[in-house]
Amino acid sequence: MLKEERQNFIMKQINLHNKVLSSDLSVKLNVSEDTIRRDLNELAGNAQVKKVYGGAMSKSFSHMAGVTEIYAKEAKKAIAKKALTLINDGMVVLLGGGTTIIEMSRLVPKNLHCTFFTISPLVAMELIEYSDCEVILLGGSLLPNSYIVTGSMVINQLADIKVDLCFLGANAISIENGVTDSDWEVVQLKKAMIKSANKMAIVSIAEKLNSVEKMKVCNVNAISYLITDIDPTEEALSAYVKVLNVL
Repeated sequence: MLKEERQNFIMKQINLHNKVLSSDLSVKLNVSEDTIRRDLNELAGNAQVKKVYGGAMSKSFSHMAGVTEIYAKEAKKAIAKKALTLINDGMVVLLGGGTTIIEMSRLVPKNLHCTFFTISPLVAMELIEYSDCEVILLGGSLLPNSYIVTGSMVINQLADIKVDLCFLGANAISIENGVTDSDWEVVQLKKAMIKSANKMAIVSIAEKLNSVEKMKVCNVNAISYLITDIDPTEEALSAYVKVLNVL
């Protein structure tokens, strides 16, 4: 595989899953980790990705990210609009982190009055800026690069609340493997969030469907709603419509 093809594949993986590990890319591309590290260094040098220990992250996750650096921004806005139709006055809602949830926070109607809990300082800031809702930021250790709080402190807080609806982004999702992720701390956090909610909605661009990461968050039967940027009648969602409420 040529370097350009290899780097295009790397960029695709980073845009879809937000973070990549050099070791995983080495296996997928059948090249050495040194080759992958050189590719990531070059992409970082061209300001296309953010280099982190063991791999790289999407620049979308930087709190300084500009509008043009958000991957599939219009698709994420479409998801956000669908997601907000599930929230009514008086509800208690738990929000995860990520660029789709941030877009959702920016579109909360001014006439909506409910309580939002979130694990993301960036989401909390958007809610305060754009809505008149009560906003409660859960506390914990701030995870570098993805800007969410993790650890036992936030998991203990989640055990003490019960929300009507939880919205989570998905690193990967498939019918067979459910929702999966590549970060152990994030997996434990998402599991705690799901336990604290009466219902759970996954927000994900359609490109992430039928993908799998190494660590299980939950099976598909734990999901109340799947919200994507495409119409539920499209063929790509046919298997999901059979087992989930798809918006």
